[in-house]
Amino acid sequence: MDTQPLPNGSLTPKRYGAVNWIGLWSLYKKEVHRFLKVFTQTVAAPLVTSLLFLAIFTLALGRAVETISGIPFSEFLAPGLITMAMAQNAFANTSSSLVSAKMQGNIVDVIMPPISTGEFVAAYVLGGVTRGMIVGLATWIAMSFFVTLEVHSLFHLVFHALGASMMLATLGLLSGIWADKFDHVAAITNFVVTPFAFLSGTFYSISRLPEPFYTMAHYNPFFYMIDGFRYGAIGKSDTDPLLGMAVMAGVNILLWALAARMVSTGYKLKT
Repeated sequence: MDTQPLPNGSLTPKRYGAVNWIGLWSLYKKEVHRFLKVFTQTVAAPLVTSLLFLAIFTLALGRAVETISGIPFSEFLAPGLITMAMAQNAFANTSSSLVSAKMQGNIVDVIMPPISTGEFVAAYVLGGVTRGMIVGLATWIAMSFFVTLEVHSLFHLVFHALGASMMLATLGLLSGIWADKFDHVAAITNFVVTPFAFLSGTFYSISRLPEPFYTMAHYNPFFYMIDGFRYGAIGKSDTDPLLGMAVMAGVNILLWALAARMVSTGYKLKT
């Protein structure tokens, strides 16, 4: 516990108020600095990967699928790739940071200072959101040189960019708390994050799916983040944009509550 000296030389616990802003900012800044130090790996690499996806699918399917819902295929595809890049990197940021801290034994440097559960979760999640948004913005700018990107609704665009980054950053936090080694995180990435992202309408409209796959797609929360972001970009969506916003908000609240519960009990953090 931090202390501060009194005039008589004795020590008393230092009071931070309702929120320890210094601790919250320090932990958040540490998370941002951590991924910016390896910018080529954390930002440039996913940007190049997204451009490769755009090139491959456009060249492979550009003639067979010229338009989707009246939108050129490349313009339909780009928002989905941008959202997927944001989400995957937000997940990677929080999960890798926590697993690294646990394996190196310096997680104690995070859980011992006077930081509350809410501050702990907020700092890590905001760090992941920041990486996701930076990757998304960089990918958007890079793709704009090859695809016509417009903004149909800035509100929906920003809401779903933040919502997608927050959802995957929180899921990454949960994964990092649960995982004991990087193999566990890789398993979640390979068997949960990647399949859900690829089967969420990133490369196609779910309206083309036959039953029961069309109905099943509506139970995939990744679908709503991609569909909502695409609506903000091109004005086309496969579901009601308001429903997508409600689903994103609900999923984020549930994940945040679960993360707060795991941190408050010290699950796999204090043992």
